[in-house]
Amino acid sequence: MLQDSSSAAGDSGWIGCLTYKSIATASPSAGDLHALVGKARGRNRSMSITGMLLYEEGAFLQTLEGPPDKLDALWTSIKQDPRHDHIEVLSEHIAPARLFSDWDLLLHSRVDQAPAPTAKARKAPVAVAAQIDQLVTLALNADDLGLNAFIAALAEEGWTSNAILTLLIEPTARAMGDAWFADECSELDLTIGLSMLQMAGHAVRYEANGRPMKNSRYSILLATAPGEQHMLGTSLLADQFTDAGWRVEMAFPGSNEALANQVSAQHPDALDIGLSDAMLRQHAVSRLRATIERSRLAVADQPMVISVGGRLFAEAVETAKAVGADHARVTAAGASIRMAELVRQSRVRNPRVGA
Repeated sequence: MLQDSSSAAGDSGWIGCLTYKSIATASPSAGDLHALVGKARGRNRSMSITGMLLYEEGAFLQTLEGPPDKLDALWTSIKQDPRHDHIEVLSEHIAPARLFSDWDLLLHSRVDQAPAPTAKARKAPVAVAAQIDQLVTLALNADDLGLNAFIAALAEEGWTSNAILTLLIEPTARAMGDAWFADECSELDLTIGLSMLQMAGHAVRYEANGRPMKNSRYSILLATAPGEQHMLGTSLLADQFTDAGWRVEMAFPGSNEALANQVSAQHPDALDIGLSDAMLRQHAVSRLRATIERSRLAVADQPMVISVGGRLFAEAVETAKAVGADHARVTAAGASIRMAELVRQSRVRNPRVGA
């Protein structure tokens, strides 16, 4: 298992990551689920394991990450738990950093979701529509091997990483959100599919004009909007900024206070806050404005460039002004270059910062 494949990684601080789905042997009540999470949190913290647990319509989806030996021990216990069966491993790999800062249980519902995409939504070029359809099918079927093989084949054909990201991965996420709205898949299917797309996207490495900026003095905190359950864009940004030489931290806060506390502790040069790449999340605009205001107050003694991303901003860039952000990401491609420019400009205006 992960222990065997990571013996060389243990000393470098890499961690094991495991995602699986299973079927509940009995329908748990809300009380049962909260009791399960409460017990799991204590156990996981003692083992330095983090992750998430989703439950919907009799099915569980769980992602766990931590020291490979501890994760293997926990996985042995999970497989013997009588509360579920038909267990299927969706992804198993080693990663250099955690995606989750704390254990959480996300119970999905369709309350307070965004309306259907408008006619103004950007459509994919006809030339790649077939590829997007195929990626949607692979992702919603949780076929991680098929996804990786598909993207690897495109790279061999000469597709650049930015082309794969902007023409395929991001449009595929939006198409999956449309499929959910049209009742063509459940939100659990969507969440699993985005997770599979996220894993495949990690194989796409980004260029900063072909020359990585090694030893950059810039730092960035990549965060999902408080409570946001989809993290595709934030995860892919981590690869890009790391490759460009930035000091990267990630956060998946549950509240504005949690995000502000992390901003205050780290004093990053830039903060990126991501909404779902699949859903429009129009109802989140007012909340996001409060999030940005709270984050700026956390480092009132220094300027901090704030960008926002997600489907909402990809299809309506001007929305960034409404939430008080400095920049809206239309795509994750090239984000590190644009953010570096904005940070440099902020330092010119405030020469004492970072001097």
